[in-house]
Amino acid sequence: MTKEIGWNFDNSYAKLPDSFFSHLQPTAVSSPELIIFNEELATSLGLDAGELQSEDGVNILAGNKVPNGAFPLAQAYAGHQFGNFTMLGDGRALLLGEQIVPNGERLDIQLKGSGRTPFSRGGDGRASLGPMLREYIISEAMHALGIPTNRSLAVVKTGEPVFRETELPGAILTRVASSHLRVGTFEYARRLGEEDDVRTLADYTIERHYPNVKADENRYLSLLQEVIKRQAELISKWQLVGFIHGVMNTDNMTISGETIDYGPCAFMDTYNPATVFSSIDRQGRYAYRNQPPIAVWNLARLAECLLPLLHEDQDEAIKIAEGELSTFKDLYHHHWLDGMRAKLGLFNEEKDDESLIGNLLHLMEKHSADYTNTFRALTLGERKDSAMFNSDDFKKWNDLWQERLNRQEKSKESSHELMRNSNPAIIPRNHRVEEALEAAVEREDYNVMKQLIDVLSKPYAYTSDQDDYTTPPDPSCGPYRTYCGT
Repeated sequence: MTKEIGWNFDNSYAKLPDSFFSHLQPTAVSSPELIIFNEELATSLGLDAGELQSEDGVNILAGNKVPNGAFPLAQAYAGHQFGNFTMLGDGRALLLGEQIVPNGERLDIQLKGSGRTPFSRGGDGRASLGPMLREYIISEAMHALGIPTNRSLAVVKTGEPVFRETELPGAILTRVASSHLRVGTFEYARRLGEEDDVRTLADYTIERHYPNVKADENRYLSLLQEVIKRQAELISKWQLVGFIHGVMNTDNMTISGETIDYGPCAFMDTYNPATVFSSIDRQGRYAYRNQPPIAVWNLARLAECLLPLLHEDQDEAIKIAEGELSTFKDLYHHHWLDGMRAKLGLFNEEKDDESLIGNLLHLMEKHSADYTNTFRALTLGERKDSAMFNSDDFKKWNDLWQERLNRQEKSKESSHELMRNSNPAIIPRNHRVEEALEAAVEREDYNVMKQLIDVLSKPYAYTSDQDDYTTPPDPSCGPYRTYCGT
């Protein structure tokens, strides 16, 4: 049965020391029902999409059956949560194994909401339907936007309730990721592991994600450099589309440079660098403008773990680590500035570009302009009736922008194409996501969600069927809040 589906598991993580994981089986559920399934992703994984949607396939996605070759395990890790160190681990997730896909890539297949583990810390190990569908929607939208992310293969209702503030329908998400190695995995190895566990983990990480540095004179220094580079590029991509992760704890920062753990995340509507959505982030630690510096803070925790591998003299190791961490700011700024130039149709570089970009953002903040729709309007050449577009300040800015475009060798048509490919026409608007989740959870109507997912799969298409999804929420809705739903 599983051979027909196409599972091709290897389990390299299970070869790490036993302290890094607990081997156990998923907890069976009573009445699994497939709610949403990603056929395109299944095919790319080398799986038979039809068979995986059969009764046997759904039982695998629900944790009722373990496919041949899988080695289910809960990973151990730690993390700084809002700056405070905590021992953690997969409290409601199991890694089934690593699927070797047709192109040779190795990808984690994880069940989220699959039952209690030794790391559950009093929790039930389950998940409710709404947050699992939310992760499906947002992660697939991020993929379509071209942002490195874990992906979602399926969501299955368990037929069993979970109890939070109220009784909710239970669900399991099948998550696909390059790996689930986190900064917090290294923190765990440093704090709780044996003396050589950090080196073992670093060697494993290099083999899996950065084989290009294996032969370097100090490959552990190269590992730190590579992770810094990937995170600088990732965070710039977040900022360019107005994405706010919401809970940038070190256990939510991957070593591979993928976005992971879509809990209280959201996309910014009105441009305001202080925007924060998470109900538990009362101090704004993870606000939009703080995401780049928090990334550096998290990377510093990784560097601390690697210190013994960077140099035998601790003072020298600290100096090396600090030097590498200092590169993040310029790397991030380079990616962000290049991305903002593209959003304005600029191919070349001029010294006043940063001022031009900064002045536009200042106008957007001053006039409470919608972030995505502002760039959409600039791309389409539309000047809808708005306080910002009608202001004298914007008209002056627009004259400078047009002059800047005219100084390029590239044609206006080329600039327009660059803008279309850099400015999404739509994002997962928070109120539209909530609308889809309410229909699914409250009324078992999944069509609203499926239509939303379909539209979000082509964010740069600029088609008429997207128009209804570009409207910001009504101001009467008040400030949007997200919660760490489980």
